[in-house]
Amino acid sequence: MIGLVKRLFLGDNETRDVVIVLAAAMILWEVAVRLLQPSPLILPAPSAIFMAFLETPGLFLRHLGFTLWMTCLGFTLAVVLGVALAVGIVYSKFLERTIYTLLVALNSIPKVALAPLFVIWMGTGPEPKVAIALMLAIFPIVIDMVLGLRSVDPDMLALAKVSKASAWTVLLKIRFPCALPSLFAGMKVAISFALVGAIVGEFVAGSRGIGFQILVAQGQFDTVRVFVSLLLLGIVGTILFFLVDYAERACLPWHVSQRGRHQPAAKSA
Repeated sequence: MIGLVKRLFLGDNETRDVVIVLAAAMILWEVAVRLLQPSPLILPAPSAIFMAFLETPGLFLRHLGFTLWMTCLGFTLAVVLGVALAVGIVYSKFLERTIYTLLVALNSIPKVALAPLFVIWMGTGPEPKVAIALMLAIFPIVIDMVLGLRSVDPDMLALAKVSKASAWTVLLKIRFPCALPSLFAGMKVAISFALVGAIVGEFVAGSRGIGFQILVAQGQFDTVRVFVSLLLLGIVGTILFFLVDYAERACLPWHVSQRGRHQPAAKSA
């Protein structure tokens, strides 16, 4: 586990630069608050936010764990269903005309407007949070996976047809490997959307989670605790994104986007 963390956050100059920039932003934030002295109701200092977290770390981490669990469930379901739908859309004109169009229509509707319906249908338990996270995350996965499955070299498909390869063999050995880079691109977007979906579900009907904590702090005009929740969400969202990015590096070391990722730019003559 420690080795994974080191590779995620200390394994390359790009990630270290991000950490340095974030640390510098926190320092500038602290200095600006001390110099300008705005009201704590408007903008608390990072030190005050950190101290507020240390007062009840167990409470924040417990609610964060619930939000993280809802996010991961929704994201996992979105990946499984999204890949299955993408395969169906590529191989079926009927599904392309129906499911694909339906997904586009649903994606155009603000999810906050649909959230109350999920609460009516599923109650106030974890189910609506997972459903909203799934609904937000599935669209980029389907779109990118369909693009990847269709981006196969026609010559490869012609060769497979001449070789009398079955449709299942073509899918597993030609189309799916070709679609993996697109799938991971969609997953990077989807993991953030899943986190947003879980928070939306907690806003609408929740008694647990970071979204619920934000609502409680808002009702008490406790800006510091709101910022604690927001920073925790930012940290978790960043970690989840880099976990997907790490999985992409591990699964696609052969792809040109990974082979040339850390190579220095060619020097001009």
